[in-house]
Amino acid sequence: MCGIVGYIGEKKAKPILINGLLRLEYRGYDSAGIATIEGKEIKVIKNKGRVSELNNINDINNLNGTIGIGHTRWATHGKPSSINSHPHMDNSNNFSVVHNGIIENYADLKEFLKSHKYTFLSETDTEVIPNLIHFYYSTSTESGQTKFLKAVIDACKMLKGSYAIEVLSTYYPDNMIVVRKDSPLVIGKGKSENYISSDIPAILSFTKDFYLLNDLEFAFISRENISFYDENLNKITKEIKNITWNAGDVEKNGYPDFMLKEINEQPKSIRETIGSRLTLNSKVTITDLNLSKKYLESINRIFIVGCGTAMHTGITAKAIFENLCEIPVEVEVASEFRYKNPIINKSTLCLFVTQSGETADTIAALKLAKSKGAKTIAISNVIGSSITREADHTIYTHAGPEIAVASTKAYTSQITLLAILAIYFAEILEKNSNKINELKKDILLLPINVEKILKNTDKIKEFAKKIYKEKDVFFIGRGVDYSVSMEGSLKLKEISYIHSEAYPSGELKHGPIALIENGVTVISVLTNKLLLEKSISNLQEVITRGAKTFIVTNQKLTNDFDEVIQIPETNTLISPILSVVPLQLLAYYISKEKGLDVDKPRNLAKSVTVE
Repeated sequence: MCGIVGYIGEKKAKPILINGLLRLEYRGYDSAGIATIEGKEIKVIKNKGRVSELNNINDINNLNGTIGIGHTRWATHGKPSSINSHPHMDNSNNFSVVHNGIIENYADLKEFLKSHKYTFLSETDTEVIPNLIHFYYSTSTESGQTKFLKAVIDACKMLKGSYAIEVLSTYYPDNMIVVRKDSPLVIGKGKSENYISSDIPAILSFTKDFYLLNDLEFAFISRENISFYDENLNKITKEIKNITWNAGDVEKNGYPDFMLKEINEQPKSIRETIGSRLTLNSKVTITDLNLSKKYLESINRIFIVGCGTAMHTGITAKAIFENLCEIPVEVEVASEFRYKNPIINKSTLCLFVTQSGETADTIAALKLAKSKGAKTIAISNVIGSSITREADHTIYTHAGPEIAVASTKAYTSQITLLAILAIYFAEILEKNSNKINELKKDILLLPINVEKILKNTDKIKEFAKKIYKEKDVFFIGRGVDYSVSMEGSLKLKEISYIHSEAYPSGELKHGPIALIENGVTVISVLTNKLLLEKSISNLQEVITRGAKTFIVTNQKLTNDFDEVIQIPETNTLISPILSVVPLQLLAYYISKEKGLDVDKPRNLAKSVTVE
């Protein structure tokens, strides 16, 4: 979950590396460092703390090298410290490496290297990599660039786990080698210069032309050329992809935080996700997805698999698919699904939801499903991401880059897209045409309705001021209102560090109501007219015990609650796309009241590329 960058060209590398790392801090921010080739040596500047603090280190402004690598860390092996920060060097100081991922067999490799008189300074798994490269380089019979490349390949053959690696060497001061396995890495092509990054947004302001590496593809990079090889040293050809994202999408554009910007971008991201796929007077069209009625009728079950917010997306989508398609749906946490030996076969359809397309557990779950004969569809926001190259089919949201760690516009775009997919299936199956027509109308109104919510935030801000010091908050709801309550609870936990839990309203009396005492805040979502009376009865139970209440609803309420946020009416199945917005804003304003870093909450990173 760390972020890595690299540059080779004619400009000074240092400011480009720092700029890239600042854009990658959402991947980790407990320590940072850069390495550049300065004459005949590699100079490393690194320390504990944020990327911006590197500028305070002595000698950093003396770096003039035009080739370099950088790293911002989310600690796995070893506490955040200067010694554990990347880049790491080998014992001879001739090889420098930055690494994103986890080397599972690093302890065995460390013992192997110790037996050959190598010593170690850090507690990290990464430090074995430059020393392994040195070991194979020093024992190689090859010559020239092949010697460097083969040493990196041989070292990687020893590694078990996940990695994206950039390698510098004093022996080849005009070259860099990069490789990936189960961790993201892209190469941006410029004119007499090349850029390397964990994610496209970090270098989007420099280029829109990218090479997307597959697992165990090695790139040998100079200023003018990039050569690609497989692990057997066979040369391979890669196509360049043009990325259409706007560089301005990765700027705050006047907002104080990326999270607030992305909350306010939801009307646009929903509108663009709908695109030309859904119109009132014709059937849904999804490019590159051509499933037959015979196949859909053969499905006995659909799995929706994801992590965190993506899993909550699946819980909401479950109700949509079951209502429209009449196919049983199970929603699974990817980290559990991949280890539970799920009962799936060729009659199972599996949908995998991930904003980044790089979530390690979700990719592993997809590979498992494929091995059992299931058809797989990836729902992703990033073109060319790892999961899109593994899935049988991919459907993209069009949310644009999401930089804040806490997901907002990805969630609403994912539900929108899954609703459209459910309609697509139902139309092929020729089911529930009346429901579909009404649902289409409400989907097309979603961008306007979200805009209405975003124009009226004063009451949410005021309630945030009342409760930001609280230690426990509870969310309740029924049906899809419960699913969005889980997402609201997650948002609050992520960015405000307030303990919160979500419960089905009807389950209060089976245990959770014991936690309700005078002054506790209970947040409830009420959008299902059929369940309104029962939900209000549950709220009366907590009010009787002294709870403060914050209600998000599209129903007319006569009861006396502490705060009621009215949202536009819409189809119950897609109501979480609207009801989540006040919950996102409430979490945001509470975090701001507490003076916290909204975009970079502690201990979290944006894209979880390790187990």
